[in-house]
Amino acid sequence: MTETLRYALIMLAAGIGIPILAALNAQLGGRIGSPAAAATVLFVVACGAALIVTVATGGMGKLALIPAQPRHLLLAGLLVAFYVLSITWVAPRFGIGNAIFFVLLGQLISATLIDQFGLFGAAVRSVGPARIAGLCLMALGVYLCQKA
Repeated sequence: MTETLRYALIMLAAGIGIPILAALNAQLGGRIGSPAAAATVLFVVACGAALIVTVATGGMGKLALIPAQPRHLLLAGLLVAFYVLSITWVAPRFGIGNAIFFVLLGQLISATLIDQFGLFGAAVRSVGPARIAGLCLMALGVYLCQKA
């Protein structure tokens, strides 16, 4: 299996997991009456899983390097918290499909801007007419899948 295919399959699995995460956490939040508490449970389980992988891969010593890193890099944790809290609260009210549609639309827009300007150290990939057309087709496809 080529590296490209392996990476694509890993990210496909991650993408498949996002709506499942939303549905499961929304249901947990509804059952216990607190989307914030459900998000907390999710993060505790996720932290435990990440810790197991860190230990298994010999990365515990790398945690000592965190205090020396630029503080803005830690904002990623706030973005994850915002996503989990918002999807847990919004999905039962708006629908899993609708919520994920707007998540995907936001991802398309954000990824395009990051690539265009090389933000956050990403490689620059200019956005030309063909890429804009492709992004529009992707957005339209996601919209049609939701409306069909």
